[in-house]
Amino acid sequence: MTNPSVSLEFPDGNRGIILPWVTSAAAVSGAVDGTIIYDISDKKVKYRKSGIWTDLSIDTTGAVNTALQNTKTESINAKVAIGNNSSTDATPGILVLTDDNKSMVLPKMDNPHLNIISPAAGTIAYDTANHQLAVFNGTVWSFWKP
Repeated sequence: MTNPSVSLEFPDGNRGIILPWVTSAAAVSGAVDGTIIYDISDKKVKYRKSGIWTDLSIDTTGAVNTALQNTKTESINAKVAIGNNSSTDATPGILVLTDDNKSMVLPKMDNPHLNIISPAAGTIAYDTANHQLAVFNGTVWSFWKP
């Protein structure tokens, strides 16, 4: 890790992270603000803000391929926690960053929409050339700039 203020950091390269998919954001129980998902019902990347699911994809023409997980049985207790706080029971999620004073740095690259080969629905990365968040809904990329 190159930054002591970071709980989780990804190496440079032309890869994003693929967000966990859910059948519907409305069906998610116990999600806390800051949760990020890929909702296969409307093919959108969403995050939880002030108790409301906020759309990051905009476009609904996404294509969903859930074959990788269709035959799997969900383990409701499965979780990975990274950070100093070892107690993860209070925070629901698959990957929980437990530090209260550190962040996660997304995979970074120039123009992820051009450089990630065959992205999966729910892929997210930070575009260093344009200084913006890039999310893929399975068909098109959407971009968010602060």
